[in-house]
This record gives sequence, C-alpha cells and structure tokens, in this order.
Amino acid sequence: MSSNSDVIIIGAGIAGTSLAAQLAVHCRVILLEMESQPGYHATGRSAAVFAPAYGNQIVRDITGFSESFYRSPPTGFSNVPLLRQRDTVFIARHHQSDSLRSLLADHRHLSHLSTSQLARRIPIFDANQTCTGALDSTGGDLDVDAIMQGFLKLIRSNKGQVITGARVTALTRDSSIWKVTTNNGEFEADVVVNAAGAWADVIAKTAGLTGLGISPLRRTALLVDPPADHDISGWPVVVDVDEQFYFKPEAGQILISPADETPSNPCDAQPEELDLALAVDRVQQVIQLDVRKINHRWAGLRSFAPDKTFVTGFDPRIKGFFWLAGQGGYGVQTAPGLSDIACYLITGQQNLITDAEASLHIEDIAPDRFL
Repeated sequence: MSSNSDVIIIGAGIAGTSLAAQLAVHCRVILLEMESQPGYHATGRSAAVFAPAYGNQIVRDITGFSESFYRSPPTGFSNVPLLRQRDTVFIARHHQSDSLRSLLADHRHLSHLSTSQLARRIPIFDANQTCTGALDSTGGDLDVDAIMQGFLKLIRSNKGQVITGARVTALTRDSSIWKVTTNNGEFEADVVVNAAGAWADVIAKTAGLTGLGISPLRRTALLVDPPADHDISGWPVVVDVDEQFYFKPEAGQILISPADETPSNPCDAQPEELDLALAVDRVQQVIQLDVRKINHRWAGLRSFAPDKTFVTGFDPRIKGFFWLAGQGGYGVQTAPGLSDIACYLITGQQNLITDAEASLHIEDIAPDRFL
C-alpha cells in the first residue's frame, strides 16, 4: 500500500466513491473513510429513489446526465440492474392545489392524475380525502449497495486504494503537497478532495479554511407492515407535493418518512420518537393504514449548501483543495454525472458525459459563490 498519490479523497460515501472510480482511470487515487466501511452514513440510509423531477434545475440536469449510466452501466459493473422502473406520484389535497399547479407547470413531462386515478394506483387512499396528483413515469428504485460495490470494484481494478478506519486528524500543505494525517497513517497528494458529507465544513477547518455553510439536516425513515390484503409491489413512490411526507414499497414493507429536515451536528444520526410519530400521523391523514408496530427505524444526515445546490470545484483560497459537498438528498441519483464533472475539473478528462455537459453548470456549483 502506497501513502503517496495524485489525489486523496476524504469520505467514502457515494460522492467520494464515485469520484474515486472516475479518477482512478486517469491518476493515482486514495479514498479515505473514517468508518469501518464505505457508505456508512447518508449513502447507506438513502431512500434509494431515482427521481428526475426532484430538486432545482441544476440538480435535475445532473440527474439527467446520470440516467444512462444507471440504465446501462459499464460491462461488468454489476450483475443486477441498478435502476428498476417505479412511478412516482405527487399528491395534493385541496389546500395544496396551487403547489400542484406549479409543479405541473415546472415539469412538463408530468401528467395530471384525478382522484379516481390516484385511488386505482393506491387503493387504500382515504375516501374522505379529495386528492389529485401528478405522475412521473421516468424514475425508479436504485440498488444503492450494487452501485457502491460497482464503484469500489472500479477503483480497485484501476489500482486505486480504499482505506477505512482513517479519521482525518490534520491537513497541511507543504510546498505543492498536501499531507493528510489520520489515525491509520499519513498520506500525501497534490490534490485533496473534501467529500466528507456532513463533516465537509469540519474538514475545511482542519485544512485552515473557514467553512462554506454546509448544513447537516436529519431525515427520518421507518418500515411498517402493509395492509394484509393488498399487493403493494407495484405501488408508486408517493410524495406529498409540499414534501411533508413520502412513502413507498420497500422489500415487502412500506417505507415512510416525514421528510424532516432538522439541523444537526455531524454525527451518527439516530431517529427521534417525535419524528417517527409525525411520519405515521402524516401518512395516515391520506391513506388507511393501521400501524401496529415499527419494524425498523433509522435516520441520516442530508447535507446542504445555503442555496441547496452542489458545491463542486477548487477552493480559490488555497491550491489543490477541491470541494465535492452539499449533495443533500440528491447524492445517489446524481453521482455518475456529478463525479464526472468533478473528474473533468481535476484532470481535464471525463468518462461518461460530453465536454458541453461537463462544463454546463461549473460556475453554478463552484465554491467561489460563497466566498
């Protein structure tokens, strides 16, 4: 194992892992992860949905850049499909009609659903609720574990290194070299990539920089039993149009989230009882679901920049410090496209997308906008 490389990436979530896979084709890469396994935090707790209508225009564009990869990955990347078709339905009650109109106007590929059409798709909708909706048939379920394992395989096949249990304790730049000190050794490289998720501002401060305002927000999820007399396997993802909750089929159960965004310090996030109760209550306001127990519960930290748009690019304050942060809830669905843009900025090379696509939003996602 070498301690010297061209690029050191701090953080082996989906952002850092996908970038390491892209870079390893062109240069020597070391991927450092403080936990015992890659993808332990936000990536491993993702709702695993590919939703092209989710996020602002920049997010949607980069999601679009990623779609072909997920539908037709490189040969040998995975022996299972990465993306399985599942519709998404945005629902609106009477008081949310303005939100639904805005959604349909902003996303021309969505189609309107009447109350009766919604009821055919989700037979347990509460008959007392007059809901209408919007249908998106362009997304589906992502196999996050298969995606992570595929990227890790690419890293290793191109002689990149993945080192776990390596918490960064110091970051210094001497001449043209970064020295990264961890509890699992010291490493040197020309470029350091800050892909530390909820810890992104912490890593910046370790390097002597003020943070950019990357804020970790806790999101809660739980699994409950479906109604005994319903086959839920073909149900869509159902999202409240104002994102007050969502639910979807998940391995024979129903995954529910209150779509909470509670500010948090960087940590191993755990669910709060109040958020679990809110999730169940909000969903029960629109569907007839008897929740007798929670089978599994968890929480993760989704990290956002102040404008809720990615932060990707070199920091102008110090040479060789690159940001790949602020993925929020879009990290998995945008990983191939965003990591290819980052690869282009670091090496001048791209693997998946065109020069025009790679350069389209460079200014929009650059860290300079917060300085």
